[in-house]
Amino acid sequence: MRVIGLAGWSGAGKTTLLTRLIPEFSGRGIAVSTIKHAHHAFDLDTPGKDSWAHRQAGASEVLISSAKRWALLHEARDEPEATLPALLAKLSPVELVIVEGFKRDPHAKLEVYRAANGKPPLHPQDASIVGVASDTPFPQAGRPVLGLDDVPGIADLLFARAQPLAQVLALAREEA
Repeated sequence: MRVIGLAGWSGAGKTTLLTRLIPEFSGRGIAVSTIKHAHHAFDLDTPGKDSWAHRQAGASEVLISSAKRWALLHEARDEPEATLPALLAKLSPVELVIVEGFKRDPHAKLEVYRAANGKPPLHPQDASIVGVASDTPFPQAGRPVLGLDDVPGIADLLFARAQPLAQVLALAREEA
């Protein structure tokens, strides 16, 4: 497995870009999984359903399965937030994992930048950013800068700069 991230401020278009990149990679025959970091509480389960009742009753994990998909819900309760390496270990092997968020982690990332956000770019202070997808030029970026709509070019850059899983795990250990 190889790992690459998308980093940027909220509203920059990370999710929009990711939903365009996944079919691009799939069309190239590259299996992709994603990890999405959320800064807020979220629930994938429906209140009142049996699996929700199991979690509310105190189950540590609830696995929901059907003919079309399965999902494992793990309750962190008072545990610390899961680290990116711990989450990567839970994925089935694929060729490419794209991580949305975890912008402070040391893995290689593409910055998604939109000038209308009014936020400063991340790349000048972050050496782990290997390229920028932007709606504005950055001639002094010191790394490739691609237009937000250049999905094939962005896919090429992401695949070329994705790091082997072992390298991502080693970087995380060094930082810890």
